[in-house]
Order: sequence, then structure tokens, then C-alpha cells
Amino acid sequence: QVQLVESGGGLVQAGGSLRLSCAASVGISGFAVMDWYRQAPGEQRELVATITSSGVPTYADSVKGRFTISRDNAKNTVFLQMNALKPEDTAVYYCSGLKRGVPPRRYWGQGTQVTVSA
Repeated sequence: QVQLVESGGGLVQAGGSLRLSCAASVGISGFAVMDWYRQAPGEQRELVATITSSGVPTYADSVKGRFTISRDNAKNTVFLQMNALKPEDTAVYYCSGLKRGVPPRRYWGQGTQVTVSA
């Protein structure tokens, strides 16, 4: 059973930082990509950052230069370092991974709330 468990969310003032973690119950080397998504109230879920199995990151334009995605394969954990946070970053943040297989299957965590006050 594959489980992804996020942690590290909370309340922070604008300009502050948070580090989200996503712990997987299985080896993340078996995932083609690991992602962080977010969903604000009344909005659609959006892709924030992706990291490939070889460690190549990509970011949404809205977070470039402020967020950093990384992975620790030995700890089966993916991180999202969020700096210079803005009120518009307020959302539930979800970890997701596309696991290799036939067919590939996407898994989701339960989400962690990030609230940025002005």
C-alpha cells in the first residue's frame, strides 16, 4: 500500500518561510516524478513544483525563485522549501507521485494547510 504523508504546514507571516515534507511508505526511486500541488479555496488544484527521478526540478512561474523542491531517496522523502511567502500562497498543499508501472499510477497525500498572513 502506497502512502504519501505531508507535514510542515502552518501559519506564517508574509515574507516568512516554511518547509514541507512528504514521506512515502515505499521507495520514491520507483516514482517517475514527484510533485507538489496546491489548492486555494474556490480555486482549481495547480501544479507548484515537480522533480524527476534524476533530480531535475521544474516550477510554476508564480513560485520560481522562491520555492525549491528536493528529494532524499534514502529517506523516501520529498521536500518543498518555501521562502518569501505571500498571502496568495495560502492553500492546501498536496504531495503527489507518479509511480512507474503498467499502467503508471498517481498517488496523493492528504494535504497540509499553509496560511500566509499579510
